[in-house]
Amino acid sequence: MIDRFISRFGKDEIAVLHSKLSIGERHDEWEKIRNNNAKIVIGARSAIFAPIRNLGIIIIDEEHDSSYKSDANPRYDAKEIAKYIAEENKCPLLLGSATPDINIFYKAVNNKENIELLELTNRANNSSLPDVNVIDLKQELANGNHSMLSIDLYSKIEENLNKKRQTILFLNRRGYSTFIMCRNCGYTVKCKNCNISLTYHSYQKKLKCHYCGYEEKIVSVCPECHSDKIRYFGTGTQKLEQEINKQFPNAKTIRMDVDTVTKKNSHEQILNKFKNENIDILIGTQMVVKGHHFPNVTLVGVIAADSSLNIDDYRANERTFQILTQVARTSW
Repeated sequence: MIDRFISRFGKDEIAVLHSKLSIGERHDEWEKIRNNNAKIVIGARSAIFAPIRNLGIIIIDEEHDSSYKSDANPRYDAKEIAKYIAEENKCPLLLGSATPDINIFYKAVNNKENIELLELTNRANNSSLPDVNVIDLKQELANGNHSMLSIDLYSKIEENLNKKRQTILFLNRRGYSTFIMCRNCGYTVKCKNCNISLTYHSYQKKLKCHYCGYEEKIVSVCPECHSDKIRYFGTGTQKLEQEINKQFPNAKTIRMDVDTVTKKNSHEQILNKFKNENIDILIGTQMVVKGHHFPNVTLVGVIAADSSLNIDDYRANERTFQILTQVARTSW
């Protein structure tokens, strides 16, 4: 997004605010905004607090995303704060999304709270939506296919590789195995803080909690019944990457999830590498399917597309629809 704005308005007009900036960088950007040297502020949810003067418009992109709510202190909803600031400054608030939050969409359709519905009837460059094929993996299993990839997806990836086209594989679970269980007594290894199943990360050889960050060493003997029948179940992006490297050994692959973007600018580096260095397959979680435009991507494969229907969220159906629609928009 920053690249797009700089290409149109120039670097001097733009300030950027996000958590990966150092304290010095954040101070410089803050002063740039406060001294009215920046006309446009781009940032994550905390950018809503920027000391911008003569505010003309607030735009919240991908407004349906749950990350606009901060669940750490101080707790706040960036959309609610944006609404308050817009009213105080008598400026419009634009909420953009291809899959709007159902509450906002209802209010817009029924003209409640002065929310107006504006619709884009055409995609960029008048491009059409891609064809979507749904594959029943139960049938694949019955036919003897025990791979994570359906036969159809395998052949499409192979075809893409032959045509020198790029592929994105989306699996919204990071790590290698999503839970560890004893086949003898049923004991499941859980986080001591959250009581949530720990995920196995093969590269670090650790079990991690994706909620609080708790880590422990891998388990080979059950702490309950002392059996050695500890088994690793489920699938994450690390296991998918291993499977792709095994099935397509000549393909260049790159993975993008929370584990690979820990360093500063690593997010940008991975995307640039995929775009500019002829990487064949990009594997990742939802961060690979939001707001990107890769002209050479002609295939997006979603692994275990229905898994997010079973998360502990009463809006799981809505969230699944949103992410799958976002995935479909990535393929041109």
